[in-house]
Amino acid sequence: MRRRIFLRGLAAAPIALNLASLKSAHAQDVPGVSLAGLRFFPPDNPWNQDISAAPVDPNSAALIAAIGLDRGLHPDFGTVYDGAPNGIPYTVVDSSLPGVPVSFEYADESDPGPYPLPPDAPIEGGPQSTGDRHVLVVDRDAGLLYELFAAYPDATGASWRAGSGAIFDLNSNDLRPDGWTSADAAGLPILPGLVRYDEVVEQGAIPHALRFTTRRTRRAYVSPARHFASRITDANVPPMGMRVRLRASFDVGSFPASVQVILTALKTYGMLVADNGSDWFISGAPDPRWSDDELATMRRVTGRNFEVVRMSALTQ
Repeated sequence: MRRRIFLRGLAAAPIALNLASLKSAHAQDVPGVSLAGLRFFPPDNPWNQDISAAPVDPNSAALIAAIGLDRGLHPDFGTVYDGAPNGIPYTVVDSSLPGVPVSFEYADESDPGPYPLPPDAPIEGGPQSTGDRHVLVVDRDAGLLYELFAAYPDATGASWRAGSGAIFDLNSNDLRPDGWTSADAAGLPILPGLVRYDEVVEQGAIPHALRFTTRRTRRAYVSPARHFASRITDANVPPMGMRVRLRASFDVGSFPASVQVILTALKTYGMLVADNGSDWFISGAPDPRWSDDELATMRRVTGRNFEVVRMSALTQ
């Protein structure tokens, strides 16, 4: 049995996700495997909460200014960039795929596995990438999500090494232990926060929050985040897990239909600070069917068009 390590949950009854119908394929062969409208985690999970009517945080203006009032929203995904698929890829497997051992640099905050990694599991930025090298795998039969950061296979793919790794039960609201990272600096899952082609184009709706990065984050986190990655203590700098939403008054009508879907999700579910990176970079999965020109219109949306959703108690 594949090991899972979780401590605290959100006290919600799990539901059975319809994962068995998902197509199992190596993503090298089938880029952007459709998840057929699947929304990860139970309906009351933070990723799935409608926050369109939630109160604004009292410090919203300063927090937004710290990220950048005039910087545009940047799609950190698309077709191809620098010779590799642009974005964070994922793949779907079934229980017939055996798990392989993974050794971790941050083993004390990583779930030990084994991890069901195909030999050709897609790596963010491609096999030669010097970037974050995320690897995301959904086991459709077990209902588990496996995620790695800084992942490197051996010559045959029979074992891997990684910076960190996390396993998430997709039928549960359980969070990672306090203070633990994941494959993400905030201790969050990555795949549930990606913009995916199948949702935007096939389903015409994104029913969950999204993920974004900022250059400066605080030495603090707010649930559902579980980890910080900064020494900055300035209260005007965003903590990990902070949620922003696009202002309800922002007119999305002039944008391409695909971008309207993304912007509507940002009004309804918002997006969470998940990692240190470039300001206002919103994460997504690569797909050759994206229109990079359409996605680029998101840059017309600036920090001034966002507000911070009121935060609960911070962990510092």
